[in-house]
Amino acid sequence: METPDPSFRRRLLIESLTMLAADAQAQVAWLNKYGVMTDEIALDFDHAFRMAEALVAEGQLTGEVTADLREIDVILSGMSDDGNAEPWTRDALSTDDGWAQARRLARRVLVAGLGEWQQPLPKITVVR
Repeated sequence: METPDPSFRRRLLIESLTMLAADAQAQVAWLNKYGVMTDEIALDFDHAFRMAEALVAEGQLTGEVTADLREIDVILSGMSDDGNAEPWTRDALSTDDGWAQARRLARRVLVAGLGEWQQPLPKITVVR
């Protein structure tokens, strides 16, 4: 399988970070609009992060950004470790410390890369 080009990987990463960085109310509205579960936000980040590792290898991401991305990955993975479903509710987006930490880090990465964390939320196509 051919590796997607860097611009595609970068766009995917920015879109996933945009979702993570959004206020909880915006995240809930986006989830409702597309009829997807809360974990979709984390799954999108996981997919983008795995693809972004090639950007790291190519030197396109700074060490500080890479460290923040890895920390987001650890936080989101840790939310799944204990089998607790609580972090994956829509209410948890505004109350859970893990979501708050991931949001803060995502905002920092977006500011570092784009100068601003608030971006339009991505549009997706859901295949059922």
